[in-house]
Amino acid sequence: MLALDFPGSRHFVDTLDAAVRNDCATAITDALRNSLCRLIRDDNVRLPGCVYEAVDDHYARREIYRSDEFGYSVIAMTWGPGQGTAIHDHAGMWCVEGVWHGQIEVTPYELVEQAEGRYRFEPRGTTLAGPGSAGSLIPPHEYHTIRNPSDDGVAVSLHIYRGSMTSCSVFKPVGDNWYGRDQRQLSLDRTH
Repeated sequence: MLALDFPGSRHFVDTLDAAVRNDCATAITDALRNSLCRLIRDDNVRLPGCVYEAVDDHYARREIYRSDEFGYSVIAMTWGPGQGTAIHDHAGMWCVEGVWHGQIEVTPYELVEQAEGRYRFEPRGTTLAGPGSAGSLIPPHEYHTIRNPSDDGVAVSLHIYRGSMTSCSVFKPVGDNWYGRDQRQLSLDRTH
């Protein structure tokens, strides 16, 4: 189901559908990552204007497409200056994330210890990604943060999830390099 119509949307959907026809998570995410990089650079594909509109108090999530046939969903996330996430997971789903506009800073984390409802993570490097770049997350390697490092510019990223991601675990510091886990319900922002 195409939630937002935009120039090149049919080509966009056909390209993603072809990529998810692979038979394992690694092959699917590799094909999606390569396809997304090409789509971002394709001048005939232009996302709707609403995805460039930041929301003051949180990063915006807008559904672009949800495949009834293959089950995957595409969310455009709009990041105002300095907006970002806490350490979070993707509820056990693979995901491909690509930068459409601006820059995004991504830090993957490895879960190194878990005890009595607390979690300890170690960062595994930070990447500053610009337009046309994409990466993938396959559980159990799904813990990460994302943020827009700009002081004055908006960033837009596209996130392709195995299914509809309506909740995830968010990890917040509780002291001494330990984190507590909360379940967060995810909502979508208006598309006009």
